[in-house]
Amino acid sequence: MKTQRGFTLIELLVSIMVLAIVAVLGWRGLDSIVRARVALNADLDQTRGMQLAFAQMQSDLDHIAVKKNIGSRSVLSSQAGRVTLVRSVYAENQPTRVQVVAYRIRDGLLTRRESLATRNLLELDTAWRAMLADTDNSAVVQLTTDVVAMPVRIFIPDNQGWRPAVENAASMSGTPAGTTVRGLPNAPLTTTEPTGLEVTLQLRDRPAGLVKVFLVGVV
Repeated sequence: MKTQRGFTLIELLVSIMVLAIVAVLGWRGLDSIVRARVALNADLDQTRGMQLAFAQMQSDLDHIAVKKNIGSRSVLSSQAGRVTLVRSVYAENQPTRVQVVAYRIRDGLLTRRESLATRNLLELDTAWRAMLADTDNSAVVQLTTDVVAMPVRIFIPDNQGWRPAVENAASMSGTPAGTTVRGLPNAPLTTTEPTGLEVTLQLRDRPAGLVKVFLVGVV
């Protein structure tokens, strides 16, 4: 009668060890794939956030207020981490109004705020000062996160070229109470307004920032 030979204890232990090694390698491979997917999704979310922010800035700058309609007031104030502008608001069956829009970097967040649209230039002055002082009560919209800096440059015509942005309008000139946008006499420009705006979003743990150049439609 032929004796049947089975696995020895050593052979079983070796087999179990090989299976354990294969399982660990497979788990590590799966873990790296999951981690890469999470990082990729985070990058995509961040990219979408920056695209949304730049698209919103483009829309605001495309509708920047016409200088002659608001007198000697500045329509754009900018410095690193801050952009404040006055834009025109158009609504169906409504007269043209203006509002103040502010972009800010704070605690890694790029936010956007806007004042109520108005035709009263005294209200516009108040909203402008409040936005510059960050004392307004308007709702804050978060556009994107992990932004550590937002360098800004402006393009000044007449051969002055690009230069770092500085706060170029700390306050707006006063007007009599009740003055409205329509019918306001043209006033001379107090400063040379920029015709271009360059905004760079510098993200955390990124060697280079994302740069966008906007044409500022100052008339």
